[in-house]
Amino acid sequence: MSKNGDINRSGPDLLDAFAEAVLRWPERTAIESPEHTLSYQQLALSAQRLADRLGDRPGPVAVSAGHQPDTVVALLGILLAGGVYVPLDPGFPVTRRQRMVEAAGCRLLVGPKTSKEAGQLGLEYLELDDEEATGVATVVTPEDPAYVLFTSGSTGQPKPVVTPRRAISATVASLRELFEVGPEDRVLQFASLNWDTCFEEILPTLTAGGRLVFDPEAHSASFPRLLRMVERRGVTVLDLPTAFWHELVLHLTEDDAKSELPDCFRLVVIGGEAASPARLADWSRLACSSRIRLLNTYGCTETTLITHAVDLLGPRTREPGGRWDPVERAPIGRALPHVAELLTPDGELLIGGPALATGYPGLPEATAERFVLRDGQRWFRTGDRAAANQDGVLTPLGRLDHEVKIRGIRVDPAEVEAGLGTHPGVGAAAVTATTLAGRAALVAYVVPRTGGPDPALATELLHYLRERLPGHLVPSRITVVPDLVRTASGKVDRAASHRLHSTAPRWVEPSPRTAENRSAT
Repeated sequence: MSKNGDINRSGPDLLDAFAEAVLRWPERTAIESPEHTLSYQQLALSAQRLADRLGDRPGPVAVSAGHQPDTVVALLGILLAGGVYVPLDPGFPVTRRQRMVEAAGCRLLVGPKTSKEAGQLGLEYLELDDEEATGVATVVTPEDPAYVLFTSGSTGQPKPVVTPRRAISATVASLRELFEVGPEDRVLQFASLNWDTCFEEILPTLTAGGRLVFDPEAHSASFPRLLRMVERRGVTVLDLPTAFWHELVLHLTEDDAKSELPDCFRLVVIGGEAASPARLADWSRLACSSRIRLLNTYGCTETTLITHAVDLLGPRTREPGGRWDPVERAPIGRALPHVAELLTPDGELLIGGPALATGYPGLPEATAERFVLRDGQRWFRTGDRAAANQDGVLTPLGRLDHEVKIRGIRVDPAEVEAGLGTHPGVGAAAVTATTLAGRAALVAYVVPRTGGPDPALATELLHYLRERLPGHLVPSRITVVPDLVRTASGKVDRAASHRLHSTAPRWVEPSPRTAENRSAT
């Protein structure tokens, strides 16, 4: 079964839409933070200053992407210059960031007071400043790259994805319509600025005259503080990882909780993994559930942000205020206007249209495997199985491969196994996902290279991985075992190894739980 969206709907460049917003609302607040605010005119000038200093087509430019307005200035300035935005999470290990800038081909790092980081990464350094802007425009084309992000791969190295300007421009146009964002909206910047979910918050808002809100209370790991902050700032739109939304619902429905979502909310967007039917049932019993849109979304980095969406509860559903059946699986929705979809005979969802990424630079075999041609049209193989009902709404049916979602981020267990395999004490490793404390988590089973089970090895491996991998790639539990289960062909059987050893004695140091961990997407 196939459905063709308006696959030629790439539309004007993203920055044309931003420029129009600046002309219409120059004095409106574009970005609000505890330190200062920027009007649309001030934001445009700041971005143009950076573009002037970068020069024409500076290539891939790394940005130390912290939760601050300067990151948005850097994003817009790099795009204005015709460059390629490459965000780096300053919380990632240095070795990981070094591999990322090498894979992306960066020579320059932009950010506030990041000269030390530039030295660590072997890059030139350019600090944001207040020089006068000349306003020289760079001519760009729809196929020019806009940004590079990284997904999980089987090699143990960061896997770059290049997204062209036509893809992000087409997607943002659809998201403005989907979210119905306008000048009166205040959208919280919640997602990690190293992941593409942040673009869902930033770009529809700033191309529609809305206000983007930064506040450290968003990452305080305290729901009462978060809710007080969004009420104080009048936030109308909240975009959350589904796993975080699950915890928010539990907080709101606790017997001793006296919390309710502020009246200012009109839209809550969730995505990244399957929504729990039990939590949907809990949400539907809240008094606010009939007035707040609860929008479930689906997408991949390679297909640019969101490709499918559906209102699960709220005023846009057939029965506003209705109750969710706690055994009913949540759908992922219909294709957005710019998206073409195809369901293969085995149920795999393929995505086509202008929002497809260029591919994985430097990885031609991986690109050819996932980006395929059918009847002259280019498609991305998502690896997700789905089924469509008579209204065209898709319901997920699981994966065709071994990839899993951790904190809403796609993870290839082979990448974690490769990281474990570089430790001299590891002979073999198997990594899979399981449910711990109600959330998806990685678990690893490790065979020592020599000798019997060593209780100290698990703790040593946790420290080893934390120095080399982002937090979502570090297992929550490592178990040292005498052997792994193998298939008839000699390959490690992850699922069988987990079933055999999941009750074995564990030697593990508790994983740190930080506010940033809870907000990653």
